[in-house]
Amino acid sequence: MCGRFTMAIDTDDLRTWLDLEQAPEDWEKRYNIAPSQDVATIPMIENRNIVWMRWGLVPFWAKDPSIGYKMINARAETVAEKPAYRNSFKNKRCLILADGFYEWKKVGKTSIPFFFQLENGAPFAFAGLWDDWENRGVSSMPGIPGLTTCTLITTEANGNVSPVHGRMPVVLTGEKMWDWLGEDDPKRLLNLLKPLPEGQLNSWQVSRDVNSPQNQGKYLIEPDNEGLPGILND
Repeated sequence: MCGRFTMAIDTDDLRTWLDLEQAPEDWEKRYNIAPSQDVATIPMIENRNIVWMRWGLVPFWAKDPSIGYKMINARAETVAEKPAYRNSFKNKRCLILADGFYEWKKVGKTSIPFFFQLENGAPFAFAGLWDDWENRGVSSMPGIPGLTTCTLITTEANGNVSPVHGRMPVVLTGEKMWDWLGEDDPKRLLNLLKPLPEGQLNSWQVSRDVNSPQNQGKYLIEPDNEGLPGILND
């Protein structure tokens, strides 16, 4: 599972790194992106514009948007088959932009957060799916006319992440990002949903302040052993 990530790069740098086009005017650096919040996505390869979507997929057929709280992640192993995801896998794939993510290691009754980023600190994309949902008058939330939402895809953890957690998000870089948007062959798409090769991620323990989505700031990604050094080797 991936429940938090970061996107803390200025839009000019982001567009240069990933060769993107338009970015939202309300862009700001974010160090603790949580489910139900808007996230930066690219749904179309034709223009590479950044579009806001709410994190937590609400399929077009859902009766109530609250289902999105349960659908922040989709498993790579079943994403092409499960009714909640198969239509989006075929027709509505997206890139979810990030420059790092958090995972938690269970130590006794305590969960210790770790931050992961590419070795060079570059931005990347999670493999994602999206959908449009229209309120047809059956929702328990009548004030919401419609939503565009997304989910990020997870896979088995590589050697960098597995000491902390058994799953990790599908991280796409380089041409694999655009293959995810432009490819049509299901087998080739599924082949993209693999763990990032071991050795491409750096990680360190961070403050448990990240547990609350209300907390923001660069300090959240700074090393913080909290008296538990070497926990990745435990």
